[in-house]
Amino acid sequence: MTMLEKITDFINGLFSIENIGNLFLYNNDTPLLFTQLYFWVFFAIVLSVYSIVYKKNKVRNGFLFLVSLFFYYKTSGFFFSILLFSTFSDYLLGFAIYNEKNKTTKKWWLSLSIIINLSVLFYFKYAYFFADSFNQLVGTDWHPINHFASLSNQLFSTTFRVDQILLPVGISFFTFQTMSYSIDVYRNAVKPVKSIVDFGFYVSFFPQLVAGPIVRAANFIPQLYKPYCLTKKQFGIAMFWIMNGLLKKVILADYIALNLVDRVFDNPELFSGVENLIALYGYSLQVYADFSGYTDIAIGIALLLGFQLPKNFDSPYKADSCGNFWKRWHISLSSWLKDYLYIPMGGNRGGSVFTFVSLGFVALFLFFISGSFYVLFYFLAGLIVALLIGLVFPKLRSWYITNINIMITMLLGGLWHGASWNFVFWGGLNGLGIVVYKLWRKVSPWENKSKWWNRAWAVFITFNFISFTRIWFRSGSASSFDSMNKAHDIQAELITANSMLYKLLTDLNWSIIPDLISGYWQVLLVMFAGFVIHLFPSKWKHWYRNKFASAPLVSQLCFCVFAVILLYQILSADLQPFIYFQF
Repeated sequence: MTMLEKITDFINGLFSIENIGNLFLYNNDTPLLFTQLYFWVFFAIVLSVYSIVYKKNKVRNGFLFLVSLFFYYKTSGFFFSILLFSTFSDYLLGFAIYNEKNKTTKKWWLSLSIIINLSVLFYFKYAYFFADSFNQLVGTDWHPINHFASLSNQLFSTTFRVDQILLPVGISFFTFQTMSYSIDVYRNAVKPVKSIVDFGFYVSFFPQLVAGPIVRAANFIPQLYKPYCLTKKQFGIAMFWIMNGLLKKVILADYIALNLVDRVFDNPELFSGVENLIALYGYSLQVYADFSGYTDIAIGIALLLGFQLPKNFDSPYKADSCGNFWKRWHISLSSWLKDYLYIPMGGNRGGSVFTFVSLGFVALFLFFISGSFYVLFYFLAGLIVALLIGLVFPKLRSWYITNINIMITMLLGGLWHGASWNFVFWGGLNGLGIVVYKLWRKVSPWENKSKWWNRAWAVFITFNFISFTRIWFRSGSASSFDSMNKAHDIQAELITANSMLYKLLTDLNWSIIPDLISGYWQVLLVMFAGFVIHLFPSKWKHWYRNKFASAPLVSQLCFCVFAVILLYQILSADLQPFIYFQF
């Protein structure tokens, strides 16, 4: 089917009597995605209305708030009420925290905000996990009830299933966003937002709502009160980011996933060790192109509306250490964990009460994941031994407490992605990579990164290590919309990860490489192009980005038309979710 035929069918369907109503109703099979033509029709309508109201800040913010709620409703159904609940609760608690003069009471209000946010997150994201673990430990058959669905059925006569708890799309992102707002108000880093509409707009801004980047109140809220401004160059930059993100998603992420990665990860034992290795490298490129592609589009859309979102990726596969990688990858989450978890625990200065609270939290999670008292015993015994050693060797205590803070941060970062041993392994390995490198750089003869060969070697090792950890990350991640709303099958995920690991260790037959090149040459060519472009020097990327932004509008339009035609020729008929929607 040609591009023109696709558009014609879409328009004919769009204005049919049956579909006009469906345009405004939630359909689980057709979420509102950046890769759908329906989204761009929606966005064109939004821009048309926006062109009338953009000069009046209050009207503009109110309009975008309503648009964002509709966007989330189309993406996640009546879960938009959870978003509203988080919005209203943290809006009111922000005032309570700010107006309270007594420090103890102020902390209680902050604690209430954190408890509410984490309770909502835990209920929807970890309910089945805790239920399964509890049943395994106690020998019961308890099943969590969806009280939210039950209440909706009673109040609004809906027919939601009460025996199934689905995961609201992007709940981890907007929960962290509202929680950071309360913490920043407590720290006097930001004043409470006076208007509930403005605060709701901050929480729900649709370009970044379901997959980030996580926006800080101190950076975003001042923009709500500034007049709209979009220069010709900013318009060009916005269009560049949108096209760049779409090309990353469709040409790199989806193509590699459909033609290589999904096949191998679904049945790693059916493929050779070399094919598993290539698929692992392919997944590293896929997850980057998918997630950074979403972020690029979000940044571009926000810029067209007059708002700037934070940078979320900085060529992460150029990193020369694991620590440097996490300064370049998912920057909004990394900085969030640093500012609201690592530093409060003491950072590199030592431990705090919060360190032990976090340790207890990790111990509880490991206990429930394993379903074994032995795991809890060994974990606590190791901590006690570490504390005793610290009493004897004070200098050593400072060193290992700092590294414990790093490990806790990375373990909790892993558990943020999901309740699974795979995410624990993934987070723990990344934490271990940071700790080991801190020791290695003190004795490494190749630490002088001013020499290009030393840096190239460090980048190569870092990329391979990060890709290796993705064995567990990909095995614990949903790869379709059907699996996103189901609890993790922990046993199956471990089998997948172990099967791939076994193949990599025992079946690396390099003699089959010519046959693999012959069979996978198209996928390998796309992967090669993706990695080459990724490794371009930053000044090259700035150059062609600015060239595009400064080009005549006619040239920009011609490029966009060509890119759209290319995208719809390649676009898969299978709906491919953005990977981070599940988080």
